[in-house]
Amino acid sequence: MDTSARPGRATALRMEGRLHVLRELHAGRIATRAELTTRLGLSRASALEITARLREAALVHEEAAPPDGRRGRPTTLLLPHPEGPLVCAVDIAHETWAVAVVELGGAVLARTTGHISSREADSVLNAVRHAVSGQLDEWGQRVRVLSVSVPGTVCGTRVVQASNLRWRDVDLSVLADLPVLAGNDATLSGLAESRRGAAVDADVALHLKIDVGLGGILVVNGAPMTGATGGGGEFGHLPFGDPRRRCLCGAHGCWDTEVDGRALARLAWQEDSAEPRAAAQRVLAAARSGDPAAARAVDSVARAFGRGVGGLVNALDPRLITVSGVATDLLAAAPESFDTAYRAGLIAFQRTSVPPVRASALGEDGSIIGAAETGFDHVLTESGITAWRAR
Repeated sequence: MDTSARPGRATALRMEGRLHVLRELHAGRIATRAELTTRLGLSRASALEITARLREAALVHEEAAPPDGRRGRPTTLLLPHPEGPLVCAVDIAHETWAVAVVELGGAVLARTTGHISSREADSVLNAVRHAVSGQLDEWGQRVRVLSVSVPGTVCGTRVVQASNLRWRDVDLSVLADLPVLAGNDATLSGLAESRRGAAVDADVALHLKIDVGLGGILVVNGAPMTGATGGGGEFGHLPFGDPRRRCLCGAHGCWDTEVDGRALARLAWQEDSAEPRAAAQRVLAAARSGDPAAARAVDSVARAFGRGVGGLVNALDPRLITVSGVATDLLAAAPESFDTAYRAGLIAFQRTSVPPVRASALGEDGSIIGAAETGFDHVLTESGITAWRAR
């Protein structure tokens, strides 16, 4: 038998084992060496060897666990190394931006925010670039990747279309001299809910976010289904609306135009709104105060949202649905209208076990948490760890 490849195979297996431990630690599924041995089925000697290697590589730090009153040798806590790798996560929204530095395990070590006064791409990117540069000066080579969330359709590092920002073909790689990753804000919010939020117990989860328009993503076993070019999840541009109404994307009859603040303002007060988020909050507040026109608008939009969710469940068959942004407020304001329309839109077999709809557990932080998760997906690979050790 040829054994010449055995050393290389052994090295690969050791790397695979260390990556498994790091991913479990990052996800919060292990916190002690004892949990490592039981969850991963390792011997005590193997756990000791793996953690020693990770400690030497400045990836994991160990310290004694506090006594728990039980007999036997106390275990050790597994923590991110204080000089370990970091991800710089960016969230560009419609009115604000945020830059965060995140360590293994998801803790935010630093955060900078700003207001968008001009939606011109150069203006926004210059402000974000300056903030990113400041964080890189502070944290140096520990920052391994920049991961960006944007409210638009993304292909690679390019925003090919962000209708409400009026962006077309904007390159995000100019933000830093680092590997740059990019994703849609609703997609990243859904990823975050599946890994750290309201959908952690679901193998197949659908996330929907209403902000300025509607977006989302189907997440299967922790991986977002982004499609062939990265445009998957643009559910707001399904033709669930009035075909006479033109959307900012250029199509007619988009679901977007029936469920966000523009629809609420149009139905409540027969006015168009250039600021859908503000309009949504005004109408929702008026409905809570007893304004009958606002209440009718909220009910109508909740029904339009429910019908569309039913259609998506028929097509995608998720275990559950999570919602964020204005969708959370909408469901809280008109739960019966939403639920009636949702259930009426389901095909028969789905009604035997209706997928539940849950409010986001992460709220507005979902997109930046999702960006950080995408960044660590890049770091916690064989090439990422090899580059970290060779820095």
